Amino acid sequence: MNKQDILRLIDEEDVRFVRLQFTDILGNMRNLAITTSALEDALDGRCMFDGSLIDGFVTVEESDLYLRPCLDTFTIFPWRPHQGKVARFICDVYKPDGTRLESDPRYILQKVIKEAADMGYTLEIGPECEFFLFNTDERGVPTLEPHDNAGYLDLAPLDNGENCRREICLTLEEMGYKIETSHHEKAPGQHEIAFRHDDALVTADRLVTFRTVVKTIAKRNGLHATFMPKPIEGVAGSGMHLKMALMKDGENVFAENEKLSETAKQFIAGLLKYTPDMACLTNPTVNSYKRFIPGFQAPCYISWSENNRSLLVRVPRAAKTGAPYVELRSPDSTANPYLAIAACLKAGIEGIKNSEKLQSGIDVNIYTLSDREREALGIRKLPISLNEAIRIAKQSAFMTELLGARFVTSYLNAKAKEYDAYRRTINSWEVENYLIQY
Repeated sequence: MNKQDILRLIDEEDVRFVRLQFTDILGNMRNLAITTSALEDALDGRCMFDGSLIDGFVTVEESDLYLRPCLDTFTIFPWRPHQGKVARFICDVYKPDGTRLESDPRYILQKVIKEAADMGYTLEIGPECEFFLFNTDERGVPTLEPHDNAGYLDLAPLDNGENCRREICLTLEEMGYKIETSHHEKAPGQHEIAFRHDDALVTADRLVTFRTVVKTIAKRNGLHATFMPKPIEGVAGSGMHLKMALMKDGENVFAENEKLSETAKQFIAGLLKYTPDMACLTNPTVNSYKRFIPGFQAPCYISWSENNRSLLVRVPRAAKTGAPYVELRSPDSTANPYLAIAACLKAGIEGIKNSEKLQSGIDVNIYTLSDREREALGIRKLPISLNEAIRIAKQSAFMTELLGARFVTSYLNAKAKEYDAYRRTINSWEVENYLIQY
């Protein structure tokens, strides 16, 4: 749609309020709200905000920034009033001189997409997003009590969250999402919704909105939705598996004569090589690393297979076409989608550029191997803490090239501050194990 189409639709649909949205460097949605009387100025890129108040954007000396709405991200929120509706745009962030803000996460993804396009490639992604639904108390405060005690693929009456999940899916489809599947996951109160493959930028835009939709619909149902990777000890955590297909001239280049192409192997080799470097983007919180524990279906080692679900990367085939796609199983939904997808695409195309060699896939349960056997196979561990991931990223030329020297410093400083705050806390495990013993 062009500008006039937008204005006409807003008038026809009685939209009275518009949210101009973007994400900060950590992936938190930010929002500047306007009435439709100010929309023409907004569409012309004349909406200004103080960028110095957004951590990692700009300093107070260069604080003025401008939002430019991306017209194809226009959507009306279905859960808002039918009269005086609320709509939104996702925006690109610009500096006063008309150039893009280098630390805008959406811009970082767009730059990597351009780099891939210069090689003739586009990336399509279909994410699988897991989350928990918890009960709330009489004041509406979230508890850690799962909304049900169901398990994998259970249905009502065991799956008490079925109605809420269905409402989420219908709301998403009303907003233009194409939902592949939705179901109850393995842990009590845990659910998964999978999107159909789409363009990388479109998918990232949808992911940042997805979290808002899930939380909003859950709250309307008296529940609390969380994308925290490991909210409950002793059960499976929540991930955001990214299913990727690299396209060229409309064809999936991962397939070659019904076998895995050399391009696919190089792409996977790049992913495996740079997984530790980009872990602080794909798994950016202290809690992210509580998910990487053997026995709970999350990957712990840097390895791949065409079918083995115990590994970091697997290469299943699409049910309809039989075409292969690459599934990275380590990311979780606390990640900034723009940065996580940018890192994955950058790692893959670096693998292609440098003709990285892919080791043989692992076709056994990797968790039954001894440390010596894994070492003999050249299998490395994923980072086991946010602190380790930060340390690796600080030494990574890949991360500096991806984010730029200024952005990577801002991002890693924010993550180091987060880890230091965690390090200063005393948790219940420490008290229970050390208070009496020592």
